[in-house]
Amino acid sequence: MAYATHMAGPHRALPPGTSPTPDVFGERTHRIMHWAVPVVLGLLYGYWVAALDRDAGPITGGNMLLGWLSALAFVVLYAAARALAHRLKREPHALTWAVFAGLAFGFLYSQNGGTVVRASGLSLLVAVGVFAVAWYRYPLHGNAEGRRI
Repeated sequence: MAYATHMAGPHRALPPGTSPTPDVFGERTHRIMHWAVPVVLGLLYGYWVAALDRDAGPITGGNMLLGWLSALAFVVLYAAARALAHRLKREPHALTWAVFAGLAFGFLYSQNGGTVVRASGLSLLVAVGVFAVAWYRYPLHGNAEGRRI
């Protein structure tokens, strides 16, 4: 078979505690990155929101407050989506990430001064795209019961 591979799949079980790919980093690095990634993404998101709100004007306390609150909301929602999606099967898992991405993009786009209809339509397109990618990717990284490995 041209598509056969030596990697473990649904037809072949792995020994407990092993992974089909080598783990280059240690447990400490994974623990740090578990929170570092959402925090860094949240800070970038908050900066982007504040920059769009500022619109080439002077930096104000309101801009900074909006940026920090946006960053905090992004980190909290990202962590909640990650914790929730990890326990779900294929479709709800993909839907969780689609809703998160759609909301994040919609809020960011609305800061640019676009109409509500346009922001809603574009965020719906982003959500549909994220749903399709997550729905396709999830079975590639799950086991026969539909749970993540």
